[in-house]
Amino acid sequence: MNIPAFGLGTFRLKGQQIIDSVKMGLELGYRHIDTAQIYENEAEVGQAIAESGVPREELFVTTKVWTANLSADRLIPSLEESLSKLRLQQVDLTLVHWPSPNDELPVADYLARLMEAKERGLTRAIGISNFTISHMQQAIDAIGAENIATNQVEVHPFLQNRKVIDFARSQGIHITAYMPLAYGKVMQDEVLQRIGESHNASPAQIALAWLLQQGFAVIPSSTKRENLAANLKAQELRLTDEEMQQIAALDRNERLANPGFAPKWD
Repeated sequence: MNIPAFGLGTFRLKGQQIIDSVKMGLELGYRHIDTAQIYENEAEVGQAIAESGVPREELFVTTKVWTANLSADRLIPSLEESLSKLRLQQVDLTLVHWPSPNDELPVADYLARLMEAKERGLTRAIGISNFTISHMQQAIDAIGAENIATNQVEVHPFLQNRKVIDFARSQGIHITAYMPLAYGKVMQDEVLQRIGESHNASPAQIALAWLLQQGFAVIPSSTKRENLAANLKAQELRLTDEEMQQIAALDRNERLANPGFAPKWD
């Protein structure tokens, strides 16, 4: 399965704000929408998609199963609830949002349930998110790397997550970069500003181009039409090897998504 390289993230967006963001994104040409059960906006995402008039076959919709729903009695019912909210018969991709906190539930158990959801036609593909090398290995042992469409992890110039990415690549597992703009912190970085000036581009566009050029999917979010449009234009940029190296040197292990139940990071 090919995951569209450019998606629209919806984390932290609620109510009318997310309806407007998704509608604007679809008008501008976004076709990959990323949501999650815990974002509590699946119904609004579904409404925006339904009202957009974009044919279902043109869309790629991702949702994520929350940790409280990984148990045998909750996973498939929770995904059915997600589909109802999204007004879809099937999502394109379902991810395990986080490994089970403190590994209370074995990876093999909940991934087997996710495979069952795929076999039932609730989702076209399945994958993982926030998985460490150890969790990825357990996932591979459980269902095979060929059944893991992506590992969605935080990646931006200030957190390059190289150990996880190198391992995923060695196993043929695709990477989706979330928080690619580090909550807007990329805009203040002098290196990204300087590279941007030479391309007549913003630091945000440079950060996205840097990720795309490495073969990752990106899912930036915005509530402003001009930013949504500008982000899409990052696909037209091509950075030099030297520029790629300059951005690689910005890594400072600055992790922004690190809740108390997060796994022990590599």
